[in-house]
Order: sequence, then C-alpha cells, then structure tokens
Amino acid sequence: MFTVGLTGGIGSGKSTVADQFAELGTPVIDTDAIARELTAPGGVALDAIHATFGESVMQADGSLDRAALRRRVFSDVDARRQLEAILHPRIRQIVAQTLAGLTAPYALIVIPLLVETGGYRDALNRVLVVDCPEDLQIARVMARSGLTLDEVKAILATQATRAARLAIADDVISNTASPEALGTQVAALHRRYLAFSTTPSS
Repeated sequence: MFTVGLTGGIGSGKSTVADQFAELGTPVIDTDAIARELTAPGGVALDAIHATFGESVMQADGSLDRAALRRRVFSDVDARRQLEAILHPRIRQIVAQTLAGLTAPYALIVIPLLVETGGYRDALNRVLVVDCPEDLQIARVMARSGLTLDEVKAILATQATRAARLAIADDVISNTASPEALGTQVAALHRRYLAFSTTPSS
C-alpha cells in the first residue's frame, strides 16, 4: 500500500490536516493515539513503563501519571530513550497490522516524531510536513493548553528544528492562513497521492 507519513512540530496543525484527509476518505493511522492506547489501563506497554520508571510515574489507582512521565522524559534524554524503546516497536507493529488490513489506495500515518526517531522511513512512500513559523506554533500551543511560554519552548527544544523537518519533506503544507486555504492544499495533495498510488514506479 502507498503510505504517506505526516509530521510537524507541536502546534503546527497536524491533527487538523489529518482530519481533512480523513474527511476525503483517507485512512489515518495516528501513532500518538496508538501510544495512548498502549499506555492506558490494561495497555500492553503499561507494565514495562512501570517496571522501568517506578512508582513516580504511576497514579494511586495504577494508571499512568502522564504529566509526571512527560516531565521525566523532557528533562532526561536517557529516560526519553528508554520510553521510546518501550513504545516504538509496539507502535510500529500495530501500524503494520493496521496497514495490512486496509484496502484503500493509500494511507496517512501521523508520526509527530518522524525526524527525531528516524524510524518509519523505510515504510513510507512520501513524507508530508505541516509547516508554520515557530512563533505561531508557540501561540497556538499556549492558547490551547494553558502552558507558559517557557514550558512550550522546553517542548520545542526537544523536537527537531523546522529546517530539519523541511529537509526530509517530499511535500509541505503551509498552515498559516485560513482553514479554507488549508483545505485547498489537502485536496490537491489527496489527488496527487491517489495518482501516485496507481503508479508504483513513482
């Protein structure tokens, strides 16, 4: 199956773009959503996270304290790598299983940390980057999450740079204007991906 990897920095509008592709009938596989399922109560990654990071990242009821884990991995590179080693192989397996069950011309895989992890490139035919200036990213994240400027900048510091994302892009959507302008770009790429999916040599 022809696959498109969708990525972009926090606040760039990945979810909005993915929703618009879904409205056009494109199957969307969201690796963040898979990660949340894996770490939910009963999720297959929860025991491994508990064993690795201890009680400090767990709630009293046995569920994951996501805020505590987020603080831990943002402040400790080794901890972040440990978490990635737990989650990424399991996510990759579910993505592969999901793709195997699809019959659509192409699928969109939302991979926020595509650049940072270096994974999935062998499984993707195209990389689509949702792009916007950093100051717009910061404003959007602060507006939706209530985080402070310093907190948002700390998150950005753990992510790939805008230039690094654009360097791996086959296609770019600029998310700086109206939803209508975004929809026009999505529709054009949808037509392109449908065409690519019928010509395997592309």
